[in-house]
Amino acid sequence: MRRPQLDIQLKTPDQIEKMRAAGLVVARALRRMREAVAPGVSTADLDAIAEATIREAGAVPSFKGYHGFPASICSSVNEQVVHAIPAAQQVLREGDLISIDCGAVLDGWHGDAAITVGVGEVDPALLKMASVAEDAMWAGIAAAARGATNGRGRLTDISHAVETAVRKGGRYGIVDGYGGHGIGTEMHQDPHVLNHGRPGKGPRLVPGMALAIEPMITMGSPRTVELADGWTVVTRDGSVAAHVEHSIALLPDGAYVLTAEDGGVSRLGDLVSQAVAVGSGPS
Repeated sequence: MRRPQLDIQLKTPDQIEKMRAAGLVVARALRRMREAVAPGVSTADLDAIAEATIREAGAVPSFKGYHGFPASICSSVNEQVVHAIPAAQQVLREGDLISIDCGAVLDGWHGDAAITVGVGEVDPALLKMASVAEDAMWAGIAAAARGATNGRGRLTDISHAVETAVRKGGRYGIVDGYGGHGIGTEMHQDPHVLNHGRPGKGPRLVPGMALAIEPMITMGSPRTVELADGWTVVTRDGSVAAHVEHSIALLPDGAYVLTAEDGGVSRLGDLVSQAVAVGSGPS
């Protein structure tokens, strides 16, 4: 059986700059939420911060109304992996781990990113897991940048780099069934980006591709279940999870991390494209 043809949207440099503007809105919202995370803060409080930040920039929360989703962020606490709905009654407690996923659309172009943050004093093992997830995300981004530069990269080089970094970091579950994706004039586009797999498979990594790379790992089993609300995904064994994400664009000389305020310079160095400016923009 032949696999269906993927519809991968390639962006021009001007379009990538527009995506960068949307990405900076997301970065700013996530920074403000990170600063607000504390015991006693509700996930609804964080959602209000995100929506206010996005709208003051002239953008629109891309999650709100997406297939009926009722909020501007996904706020997944502890065993919640992704897509949890913010609520006034969900109040953060000392020792919690929260993953915050945020998206914005500006002038028709999307930005999408996620962070995992500890609440107060957190078990060091949980913080290590969150750090491993972040390192794995950056390993995937670096693989994408190298692949676009040398002309030999394939999509699953990203997947393999993510998986390798997770395995190197410890014994964690890599959530299956969810992963990264193309991004542009829609929040979710082809191709789907797995967080595990053999390298050298799938479409070539070429300049103009824009991808969201987002590892999701757990302290236990990778198996998940969706709750009755039709959105919240939790670990089947109740283990704590972490989720991080950046949106990137590929150019002939590397990657441009659209949702990192420094464009990715601090983590990627020379792998960051010099074809576009990487300024942080307004605060």
